[in-house]
Amino acid sequence: CKAWQAIQRFALSLVTEHVLVIIDYSPGLSGIGVSTKFFQYHTLRNTQNSLLVNILPYRPILTGLSRYVERLLSVWTSVTNTPLPMQLRLRIDGTAELRSDSCLPCEQHSSWMRFLQFSGLVQHAVPVERLVNHFKPSLIYSPYTDKLLAIHDRPQIITCHDLTPLYWPSSRRAYWRSRLWLPRHIHGADRVVAISHHVADLLLQEGLPAQRIAVIPNGVEAVADPLTTPAGPDLLMLARHARNKNISLALQGFARFLTLNPNWEGQLVIVGRQSRETALLLKLEQQLGLEGRICWYSSLSADALERRWRASFALISTSWMEGFDYPLLEAQAHGLPTLASKIPVHEELYRDIALLVDCNDDGVSLAAQLQRLARNPGLWQQLSQAGLQNARYYSLERQCRSLHQLLGSLS
Repeated sequence: CKAWQAIQRFALSLVTEHVLVIIDYSPGLSGIGVSTKFFQYHTLRNTQNSLLVNILPYRPILTGLSRYVERLLSVWTSVTNTPLPMQLRLRIDGTAELRSDSCLPCEQHSSWMRFLQFSGLVQHAVPVERLVNHFKPSLIYSPYTDKLLAIHDRPQIITCHDLTPLYWPSSRRAYWRSRLWLPRHIHGADRVVAISHHVADLLLQEGLPAQRIAVIPNGVEAVADPLTTPAGPDLLMLARHARNKNISLALQGFARFLTLNPNWEGQLVIVGRQSRETALLLKLEQQLGLEGRICWYSSLSADALERRWRASFALISTSWMEGFDYPLLEAQAHGLPTLASKIPVHEELYRDIALLVDCNDDGVSLAAQLQRLARNPGLWQQLSQAGLQNARYYSLERQCRSLHQLLGSLS
């Protein structure tokens, strides 16, 4: 029919020495004369010197891993002056596809596929080899700790965000899953991107040679109109209810701070999904007499979280272990002072920029630092400005540029 001939002519006009057009057929609109088919066009780069980005585990939820992917791809074109790379990704029905798109995949309909993504096993449920062999990339990069284990004939770079499950596992099963699977990915990759020197040190302890580790710290986007004065009395904490987040210390420190400042009007706002630790935290809340002073949210929309940033006095992070700790840098980009536990990664990235507190003193030092911040407006201003400078240094553009240079050196 004429419609089909027109589509063929259009497709042929796109085929050049550097572009291959693949037409996917999926049920949809009718009335074009051939059949009730809807034609989608996906342009693939030439197979020479091409990069494939593995985002099979990506889920559109508010986590550090998801934000890492979203941020990286959002500035890729402007920073690198190159088109978005081809992505190995999932359609909403669980079908794997090759696609270059700034619009990232939606949440999977299937609970089974979501489980596989959560467990880092989704690559074993889709035809990875066929898709990779079709595209023939010269290099495969994953923003996750997710080497494509079925691919052995192309260099692969993966990202290690932390090794927390080996030290602070949420369960025995989580520990053994990480202990058995993480080494296969880490030692099988040609290069591992560590998001901090602390993570690099942990990789060295796992036996990975130093020459196969590249340290590229995370970055954040600049925030328009950051805070210059306190906007409210609330304290903010972004942490899922996991053992390594040490939320109990935040509760203890806040309770001691309220004892020192009985007229303080603010709440401790904790945003993070619940777990088996939640019941213990709620019990501690009651024991400390904090009913009505703690505001729990499993999650917040991007707009609601932005309002929280702009209505808070400071951000708290009391973790036992982190790989980078995005919320601290995000708070600093908003002009919020930060209080953080004395752990290696916090001392590496936030020394002299955040108020550091002891991890195991029942909140004594946290309360004391909060007291200093509440009584000294000059200290609030000093930390706000220092945080803004730190966020400008760890910019998203800097991170993307460093990663692009690494990929270029290995492609």
